Amino acid sequence: MSGYFNQALVLLAAAVLLLPLFQRLGLGSILGYLAAGILIGPLGFGLIPDAEAVLHFAELGVVLMLFLVGLELAPDQLWAQRKRLLGLGVSQMLFSGALLTAFFLAWGQSGPAAVAIGATLALSSTAFAVQMLVETNQLGTPQGRNAFSILLFQDLAVIPLLLLMPVLAGGGGGDGEQPQLLIGLGALILMWLAGRYLLNPWLAWLARLHNRELMTATALLLVLGAAELMETLHLSMGLGAFVAGMLLANSPFREQLDADIQPFKGLLLGLFFIAIGMTMDLKLLVSAPLRILAMGAALLAIKTLVLVVIARAMKVAWRDALRFGLLLSQGGEFAFVLFTQAGALNLLSVDMIARLNLVVALSMAATPLLLKLVARLWPAPGRTSRSVDDEPAPHGQPPVIVAGFGRFGQIIGRILVSRRIPFTALDSNPEHIDTVRRFGNQVYFGDVTRLDLLHSAGLNHARVMVLAIDDVRASLRAARLIREHFPNITLIARARDRYHAYSLMAEGVEHVMRETLDSSLRTAQTALVQLGVPESTAIDVVRTFRDVDERLLREQFQHRDQLDKLIEISARGREELESLLAASADGKGKDE
Repeated sequence: MSGYFNQALVLLAAAVLLLPLFQRLGLGSILGYLAAGILIGPLGFGLIPDAEAVLHFAELGVVLMLFLVGLELAPDQLWAQRKRLLGLGVSQMLFSGALLTAFFLAWGQSGPAAVAIGATLALSSTAFAVQMLVETNQLGTPQGRNAFSILLFQDLAVIPLLLLMPVLAGGGGGDGEQPQLLIGLGALILMWLAGRYLLNPWLAWLARLHNRELMTATALLLVLGAAELMETLHLSMGLGAFVAGMLLANSPFREQLDADIQPFKGLLLGLFFIAIGMTMDLKLLVSAPLRILAMGAALLAIKTLVLVVIARAMKVAWRDALRFGLLLSQGGEFAFVLFTQAGALNLLSVDMIARLNLVVALSMAATPLLLKLVARLWPAPGRTSRSVDDEPAPHGQPPVIVAGFGRFGQIIGRILVSRRIPFTALDSNPEHIDTVRRFGNQVYFGDVTRLDLLHSAGLNHARVMVLAIDDVRASLRAARLIREHFPNITLIARARDRYHAYSLMAEGVEHVMRETLDSSLRTAQTALVQLGVPESTAIDVVRTFRDVDERLLREQFQHRDQLDKLIEISARGREELESLLAASADGKGKDE
């Protein structure tokens, strides 16, 4: 136990010490993680000797990342992008693989070995590319979506590549492995049926228990279970996690699942990058620098060239096309798996596999540096070029978030819908969610007092937050959290009564709406009319009362803890109100 504890301590210490330094230098978190891995790995201080074991465990970070990406991409959106997914993915894999195969044939590799190397190096790193897109807020841009389409196709391409290796090695691979694709397809259909008919009812039942830890454990079980199913079938774990996330993209529990998984994804993905750094055998770079650098330069140049041509064919500006090419120019994490299989089949030598693994790792390290260099030498213009198929980003961030979708929040939502203003609705009551969704409204399960959920719901991109929950304590906790972490958002809060309004104002909420005030005023106005008071007079009476009461509320707030002062202000307010109403009545009488 002490050995695992010491390794965890070393990994965390390396990340905490180096990451702030690299971010301070503007080099990004990925290079910080890689540097940490190099320092603590076998070729650094040797604090953790078994880099492969760490890498195998850290692949869970990639799995969790792909699940979260799947949550942002519903099946209907994926189907709508099928042409881009196939067109971009096939063209990138085909041309990159062909050119890399030609390069390694010229390098002296045999035909089957060159094909295996070329096809494997045509894959890019999903973890690196998506992390860089997230860090630069480009995942929802046209170039970001194009990049993700290629990455998704590459993850799908891993399956036929695994089947291709025995064929290239001369083992045929037909009798034992061809049914694998059909088994995988059957597993995906099974997952789709479970997601459609079992997952949402199960999650709704768990939500009624109001047990946060149980929901978190369920989210992890869901992701790891889907990944293990694919791993058991000798397919991509990441593909299973992505499909599981995609099946829940339209679920009311999407935001809650996202918030629960995010912390684990961040830690494990950082561990994955550290493990990549630990596996970099820099001794090979010292012993044969020209060979390693030549292969690395060829990999980056060929893939960048292919991707730039694809981007230019889509009428993307030169600068954005170059960034698009560099973003996906590195080798991918699946290369380590495919090269290991090629070695087991005697398709590649041990020395060649070691060199190729180092090339892949170095290409990962070079990608963020090259992107920084392009950004420095070729600054972005005032207006960026966009591709011709510039449709809205999946699950684009609405400008309004309504927290609490009971009777109060639903009226707000109906008015927003009538003006075609998109909004995200959050509610912690599964019954509310089920009822509202039957009427065709989108509302998600989530506890608004959780900071991670607020980030996941997109509050940092919204303009207005309507806090409509009826729980006073939860309302105050949420208001405090929002004012502290999202000071620029306009917060409109529902108040149960006058004292709740005082507390919200104390938290810095400027727009406080007492829930019964308007209905009470309208009732009073109707009563006056039914008693024979002219309607215009009744409207003036109610308007005057509201103005005076709002002013008194602000004044009483300053003395909310002084009962004598509150009584004094209330009495003075009554006298002022009677005087104003009497003057208004006298004026009406003279006019008449």
